[in-house]
Amino acid sequence: MKKKNCSILVVDDDTAHRTMLRTLIGGWGYDITEVDDGGIAIEKVQDQPFDLILMDVRMLKISGIEALGRIKTLNPSIPVIIMTAYSSIESAVTALKSGAYDYLTKPLDFDKLRITIERAMEHALLREENRILKQNMGARFDRRNIIGQSMGMERLLETVAQVAMSEATVLIHGESGTGKELIAGAVHYNSFRKAGPFVKINCAAITETLLESELFGHEKGAFTGADRKKEGKFIQASGGSLFLDEVSEMSLMMQVKLLRVLQEREITRVGGEQVVPIDVRLIVATNKDLMAMISAGQFREDLYYRLNVVNLNLPPLRERREDIPLLAQHFLEKFSELNRKSIKGFTPQTMDHLIRYDWPGNVRELMNTVERGVVLCRGDYLDDQVLPMLPPVNGRASLPEMAGIVSGDISLDAVEKAAILKALEAAGGNKSQTARQLGITRKTLHKKLKEYGVMPQ
Repeated sequence: MKKKNCSILVVDDDTAHRTMLRTLIGGWGYDITEVDDGGIAIEKVQDQPFDLILMDVRMLKISGIEALGRIKTLNPSIPVIIMTAYSSIESAVTALKSGAYDYLTKPLDFDKLRITIERAMEHALLREENRILKQNMGARFDRRNIIGQSMGMERLLETVAQVAMSEATVLIHGESGTGKELIAGAVHYNSFRKAGPFVKINCAAITETLLESELFGHEKGAFTGADRKKEGKFIQASGGSLFLDEVSEMSLMMQVKLLRVLQEREITRVGGEQVVPIDVRLIVATNKDLMAMISAGQFREDLYYRLNVVNLNLPPLRERREDIPLLAQHFLEKFSELNRKSIKGFTPQTMDHLIRYDWPGNVRELMNTVERGVVLCRGDYLDDQVLPMLPPVNGRASLPEMAGIVSGDISLDAVEKAAILKALEAAGGNKSQTARQLGITRKTLHKKLKEYGVMPQ
């Protein structure tokens, strides 16, 4: 995996040793640049790119450890191999903690040196290819209004990006209100079928008789009121994807018919005899435990295995609390525009309350809560007077208790401080994001944190 004309910077104040390395490594096909001090090495890295640095620890002016730290600040991606004497193993350990790829002890084992250089080059190349791949995937991936930066959501979206390019049937599992339809949309709109239709139907909202007609279509006169021929969702979704929400609500008879469609890849309209081939990718969703339903005789096991080719598990909102401020702000902006209002944000105490509530109705409940607040709000910020008073969560301490304040002697400043620090923690220390979530300027946040004696990096 070695690329052409790989360049190595050799840093060593021992002229004889440096000359030996230039001859040896140059003979392996690498382009060599040599310097005798860490300070010069730093200047070289600023002036030109290198694929790898081989650097001694002890040098007269700037040591290899100090140079390593400054080089990693300039370009963290350059692999640096440290050379050290047996008596300086502690320095080598320090170098590894500072970002060195590896260390070698003097006198050098030439075979080990060559292998280490090749591995470091390969590691750097793979990391760069992975970075480009992720960058390209990020540029191409259509999130379809999916909001979230929690680890759970990022992992899910990475899986969606992989699964989308296949033709596999997808089963999405998640509690009610978590956004299963959005995930289904992301699967479709990032697939080869994205130019085709994305057809949706909720199996729980339609009776068994109507569901069969909706899915497979019917012939004229098939039943009372069927005054004309109708194409079903499978035909309407031809060349695209069909999303069956709450598939667990299908009757056992409808499950049999759906299983046959998946096996034969064809449908027959209600009241008809003509067999019609289909070209549809099926995406289904449920908030039920299908294995438990199978044990209870309420869901067919053979259908389950047909549907569960790829399983996507959508985490509930209480398991990704760091997404709550992002979602709340998104809904605030959406409903403020819809209701022609100019609401700046949430009060710190209210945002803290939103973050710590368990949201049994998930994202849908949060959206409805924020919409209600926007409609009732008369000021610049949403507070608990316009949002419903959410109950305590799992017996956890209230905001004043978390701030160490004795009940009955609560100061507004103490409450504000606790809320701001909680929001800062939820944002991972990101002050710009915290300010946006709290609806205040970054300058104001900076001033408040300075007052509290808290200045995160």
